[in-house]
Amino acid sequence: MMTAPQIKIPATYMRGGTSKGVFFKLDDLPEQARVPGPARDALLQRVIGSPDPYGKHTDGMGGATSSTSKTVILSKSSQPEHDVDYLFGQVAIDKAFVDWSGNCGNLTAAVGSFAISNGLVDTSHIPQNGICTVRIWQANIGKTIIAHVPITNGEVQETGDFELDGVTFPAAEVVIDFMDPADATGAIFPTGNLVDTLEVPGVGSFPATFINAGIPTIFLNAADLGFDGTELQDAINGSAEMLQRFETIRAYGALQMGLISDIAEAASRQHTPKIAFVAPPKSYSASSGKAVAAADIDLLVRALSMGKLHHAMMGTAAVAIGTAAAIPGTLVNLAAGSGKLDAVRFGHPSGTLRVGAAAEQQNGDWVVTKASMSRSARVLMEGWVRVPGDCF
Repeated sequence: MMTAPQIKIPATYMRGGTSKGVFFKLDDLPEQARVPGPARDALLQRVIGSPDPYGKHTDGMGGATSSTSKTVILSKSSQPEHDVDYLFGQVAIDKAFVDWSGNCGNLTAAVGSFAISNGLVDTSHIPQNGICTVRIWQANIGKTIIAHVPITNGEVQETGDFELDGVTFPAAEVVIDFMDPADATGAIFPTGNLVDTLEVPGVGSFPATFINAGIPTIFLNAADLGFDGTELQDAINGSAEMLQRFETIRAYGALQMGLISDIAEAASRQHTPKIAFVAPPKSYSASSGKAVAAADIDLLVRALSMGKLHHAMMGTAAVAIGTAAAIPGTLVNLAAGSGKLDAVRFGHPSGTLRVGAAAEQQNGDWVVTKASMSRSARVLMEGWVRVPGDCF
């Protein structure tokens, strides 16, 4: 029996923040995959190794977690005053779909570096030494992100002494500014309320803050769920019953946020919204064994991504945390002590992260102009990925 030979596609495997993904230039993809549709989705699934009923991604580039089953497509920007268009695809692990409904804030840290190194940024904008400001158009959500990438001798500086909890080795610091991080309609709070009551049939009733900033997110109080906010991955991910409970809450939250019109739609929208729970500061040991002191943080946050508790914190969810913390009266702000908070340091399973946001009221509505955080990024491997020529 004759079978199609493998083809090779130029690609770069990069870490950005606490995530990893396979990066492509749009023009390097096979022609059928240069436009949205089934061919593109099938190709990216095969690259990652999904769907994998074993949940291992043995036959692909994925790492069998939500943080490592990611793909990025970049091109010179079609938007005025932007350098690069950034399209993110979250590949499901054991199901045959790619979720295009949101951004990956962690991989954003690698977008500027890739764009500079791969000729997507005009050379006149790149200093010989210093910081290159890369203006990114985030195509999934229609927002501007600015990456401040360090440059040494005309090339991206990847090594350095910046330490990021959840990443083993230090690297160069990349500052990321998420401009006007509310959703495209400008509605930070989709229900118009800072706190709502979320009714979940068969599960319970919970105070919740629904927010569209960085990524649509549902914030709950840890105590209302029976947690204290210091939980690590095994405490949540080891229980199928607990994960199903979170997924049910997430589905009804998505419905109340207006992201879906029927509960059944949540199953095909795993990437958004995120669900997270918050608590006041408390000392704990991070997953690495590092001691996190209550005095060193403003609050505790744990978040789930693609149905599992995240090992650290999604970059987009960090934007949501910073935004909600800056607005008095949200569950996040109350957990952090309430009041005007321009920046917070929160504890997550791998350690801590600081995020800031600029919020103000305009005509009675809250407006957030910018949220900022520091990440790091580096190239892990570059060359080609190979896939069977008939897989898409």
